[in-house]
Amino acid sequence: MTTRHISTSACSYGALRRAMRGVGQLYDQALAPTGINAAQYNLLRSIEKLKAATQSELAADLVMNLSALGHTLKPLVRDGWVLLDKDPDDGRRRLVTLTAEGRVKLREAQQRWRPTQKRFEAVLGTEETRRLLTLLDHLASTDFSEIFLK
Repeated sequence: MTTRHISTSACSYGALRRAMRGVGQLYDQALAPTGINAAQYNLLRSIEKLKAATQSELAADLVMNLSALGHTLKPLVRDGWVLLDKDPDDGRRRLVTLTAEGRVKLREAQQRWRPTQKRFEAVLGTEETRRLLTLLDHLASTDFSEIFLK
């Protein structure tokens, strides 16, 4: 694998943000014909995975704050892909679910996401991709946060 570095990072945060923006742009371009971006796709996938989650549960799964989640949910609710309903067990909480149209939109986006993911793995390499995903999952974990904050 040939790698061309524009700069050497001295800051972990800056390097992660720069990498996220660069990779995010590639996924956004791939998903553009579906009318959603990579962040919205990831949100739809998490909603599907969690079934009927509260906004707090969904935010925790995505490692997002509630305000950012609400901002990202708005266009998905507006477009009829996501439904926010009161929790029948606790009227103060709202449950987030995919609508039938949301499931269709997610399947449409998956048709573009899968080859993009395969291309990412082909360029980076299977083993490097596996190691990267393991490392990123660790960085997003509460275990890492707890150790970091000690």
